[in-house]
Amino acid sequence: MIKRGIAHVGVFFLYLLSLLPLPLLFFFARLLYYLLYYVIGYRKKVVRQNLTQSFPEKSAAEIKAIEKKFFLYLAELIFEIIKMTSISKAETLKRVKFTGLEQLEVHFKAGESVLACTGHYGNWELGTLALGLSISAKTMVIFKPIKNKVFETWFDCMRTRYGNIFIAMRQTLRGMAAYKNEPTLLCFASDQSPTREETKYFTDFLNQPTAALLGVEKIAKSTKRPIYYFKVNVVKKGYYHIEVLPMCLEPAKMAEYEITDLHFKFLENIIKEQPQYWLWSHKRWKFKPE
Repeated sequence: MIKRGIAHVGVFFLYLLSLLPLPLLFFFARLLYYLLYYVIGYRKKVVRQNLTQSFPEKSAAEIKAIEKKFFLYLAELIFEIIKMTSISKAETLKRVKFTGLEQLEVHFKAGESVLACTGHYGNWELGTLALGLSISAKTMVIFKPIKNKVFETWFDCMRTRYGNIFIAMRQTLRGMAAYKNEPTLLCFASDQSPTREETKYFTDFLNQPTAALLGVEKIAKSTKRPIYYFKVNVVKKGYYHIEVLPMCLEPAKMAEYEITDLHFKFLENIIKEQPQYWLWSHKRWKFKPE
């Protein structure tokens, strides 16, 4: 009961914080960066190990430089997500621009649904919010619920405030069935780590075998829906450009695991361009093939 009350106070504080302009929030982000990196050392060992394993060709100095850039961006990302609690439609669309959405509209006008693939790169949350304001079909996003129900409710309200539909990972098929008679865009950030029990396949990703979720591939093959990759580019602080790229237009013709490998290759190429914008603090490689 006490923990729940504290969580409610925390959510109210986050709302008040979100009313401040982003430039001021980015000042707080700089302070948070120093706290996370130099004082607390939040998951610094995890980040350094992930970077070292992913880029064996880079020197210790190069790894540390990426590490610092990542922690600064992580702090900025936290405040950008807080800002989403009260951000206006106009500011959302000013900060996130798309190219290639017309490819999706061709499918929607034909009454077809589409799958979207991306990763935890850049501000995927703000990108999803902007996406729902930018296309004619319903935007449905698959997500993994968090344990704290108060913060889960806060996240849900923030994510759905402009009409997006969020579906818990284990309810994917039920969510799809509810909208089977209208065109939708079903979005996956499939670079999350499955549990050992869920793992059926390892792909080669960032120089190491990586356990992969197979949801996108399974749904694409069973529904024959085309897949587009959403490539997030960080233009400057707080501003993003998202390219919609055709990844697999005829999934039924693809070999087993080929779609999964293709998704991870798209993501890997993006990470190598600007590695600081991927979520390196995630314990992505918790286990290896037996």
